[in-house]
Amino acid sequence: MKRILILGANGQLARNTTRFLLDRDDLRLTLYLRRARRLPNPDPARVAIVDGDVLDRDALEAAMRGQDVVYANLAGPMAQQARNIIAAMHATGLKRLIFISSMGIYGEVPGERYRSVLDPYRDSALAIERSDLDYTILRPGWFTHDATVNYQLTRAGEAFIGHDVSLDSLSDLIVKLVLSPTLEVRQSLGVSAA
Repeated sequence: MKRILILGANGQLARNTTRFLLDRDDLRLTLYLRRARRLPNPDPARVAIVDGDVLDRDALEAAMRGQDVVYANLAGPMAQQARNIIAAMHATGLKRLIFISSMGIYGEVPGERYRSVLDPYRDSALAIERSDLDYTILRPGWFTHDATVNYQLTRAGEAFIGHDVSLDSLSDLIVKLVLSPTLEVRQSLGVSAA
């Protein structure tokens, strides 16, 4: 039974991905979020909900113990959060991190200049890329609610293609990354509709 810790579990993508992960019987989830009472437990037999802040190192380490994969879907002071995640993963012996960022952090979207709005995403990705973790950074386009799984990947250094991607496509990719510990390790992937 693989154990997945979802940081920022009340976010739109995290909630959608939780649904995809629970379609599998071989996974147990820990949903970590501030003000946990906001989130109903979708499956008490396989899901634990933990009230916590990623910036609270002790609480974060406690939530990481016994986990196999950390999936982070965050907003706010992302560089500080990323550094705390890296330190907590080192302290608990975890290696596999799936981290959601944003398209445009490398200036890779043709014709777009996002400037400082992407600084938190860029800085957090840089901290993760400098770590020794088995990370995969996902840089999705704008979310759509299409009930389709249809996406393409671009690597760091390549031009981002398109702008949109369905939540279901991202959730499908995240499940694949969770299930395959060596898939796209130490990669930063742009994700858009194919």
